[in-house]
Amino acid sequence: MTCHEVGRLLDAYVDNELDPAQSASLQEHLASCVGCSRRVADRESLGRLIRSVPYYEAPDRLRAHIATARPRTRYTPSLLAWAAALTLAVSLGGVAAVRMVRARPSVDVTASVAEAVISSHVRSLMADHLFDVRSSDQHMVKPWFLGKVDFSPPVDDLSSIGFPLVGGRLDYIAGRPAAALVYQRRQHTINLFIWPEAAGAPASGRQGQPDKEDVRSTRGFQTRHWERGGMSFWAVSDLNDAELGQFERALRH
Repeated sequence: MTCHEVGRLLDAYVDNELDPAQSASLQEHLASCVGCSRRVADRESLGRLIRSVPYYEAPDRLRAHIATARPRTRYTPSLLAWAAALTLAVSLGGVAAVRMVRARPSVDVTASVAEAVISSHVRSLMADHLFDVRSSDQHMVKPWFLGKVDFSPPVDDLSSIGFPLVGGRLDYIAGRPAAALVYQRRQHTINLFIWPEAAGAPASGRQGQPDKEDVRSTRGFQTRHWERGGMSFWAVSDLNDAELGQFERALRH
C-alpha cells in the first residue's frame, strides 16, 4: 500500500470502517512509514478533541413535535416560491459567512490545529525523531526540502541572538505536509512548523495591515502562530513566553 492509498483510507481506518484485509495492509504500511503514522496520530488527536465537545440533547418538546409532524404531500406554487427564496437567502448567507470567517484574524485559528502542532512537538521529542536532516547550516537544511514538499520554506539562522538552527524534518499537521525546522535555546527545543496558507486566503501584511498573530499556552507549552509571505508559521516550545516572543519577532522581521 502506498502513502497515497493510505491518505484515501485514513478516515475510514481511524473510524474502524475498513474490512480486515484493508486494515491489515494499512497497518503493515504504518509499521514502516513514519509520515503516515504521524497523520494517523493527528487524526486520532482531532477525533478525541471533537468527542470532548459537550453534547446537548434535544428537549422532549422538540422531539414530540418532530414525531407528530405530518409531511406535506402537495407543493403549491407559493410554497415553491418561498422555498426558492429561502434557498437563495441561505446561499447568500453562506457566502457572507465564508467572507466573515476569512476576515477573522488568526487569533481565531481553530484549537484543533494548535493541539495537532503540540502533539507533533511532543512526538518528536518522545520518539527521538527531531531530525531528518541535522545541520546548523541553513544552506544545507533549506535544499533538503526540495522535492519533499511543494513549497520552499524560509530557513533563517538565528544563532547570533541565541536561537541556533539545529536541523529539520518533514512532518504532517492535521493531514497536511509541513516543514519542521528545529531551533535550540539552551536546553529548550523549539519546533517551527511551516506550510502554505490556504489558496484564496488573503495574504497578511498588505495595505499597511500588520501580520496576523495567535498566542496560546496549552498543556504547559507556549505556541505562537503568524502568517507572512503566504506562509503559515507555528512555533511551539516549553520555553517561556517572553523568549519565544523574541524568537517570533526575529523571524517576522
